[in-house]
Amino acid sequence: MNRDETLIIDSGGANVSSLLFAFERLDTPARLSNDPADLARATRAVLPGVGAAGDAMARLSASGMDLAVRAFQGPLLGICLGMQLLFERSDEGDTQTLGLVPGRVSALKPSPQLPSPHMGWNTLQSLRDDPLLAGIGPDDWFYFVHGYHVAADTDFPSLLARTDYGTAIAAAVRCGNFFGVQFHPERSGQAGARVLRNFLELR
Repeated sequence: MNRDETLIIDSGGANVSSLLFAFERLDTPARLSNDPADLARATRAVLPGVGAAGDAMARLSASGMDLAVRAFQGPLLGICLGMQLLFERSDEGDTQTLGLVPGRVSALKPSPQLPSPHMGWNTLQSLRDDPLLAGIGPDDWFYFVHGYHVAADTDFPSLLARTDYGTAIAAAVRCGNFFGVQFHPERSGQAGARVLRNFLELR
């Protein structure tokens, strides 16, 4: 593996084509792998996810990637379900997740005005300065698709930014070298590209 590559962790069920294309547009090599040895050699990694938490954790465990992710020391970015997997537990199937970020994932409560899953564009309210969100402002829009969330009605140490969908939702988090975004940067135009570029510059 080329150490300049960004490793995209194959957690199964994730449509990673748009993510691969996003890195291609940034002139950065990236490839998909479920081999823990590849992750051990990587400079940085992305954990994407679409689907159910239990299924994703089962696939990570079957390949040994769950242990490799926990041991990884470079910058790692969880996207959507990938961000949720960084927390301790998900109410989706009462699933024990990776335990890298304190907190629990719970279901969004739908209403006639705000159905679940949450699908659409939202801005961010930044709570802490962090290199991942450098250059991102209150007028930048990001694309969300999710039925589960981490509540952000109260502040907590890893919370970088939140968004509003009838309730405060954690939109970006960081705990050490582990970063997460609930939105899809690869589907969020120039603002999303800026977040991915910021991630590529992390050391």
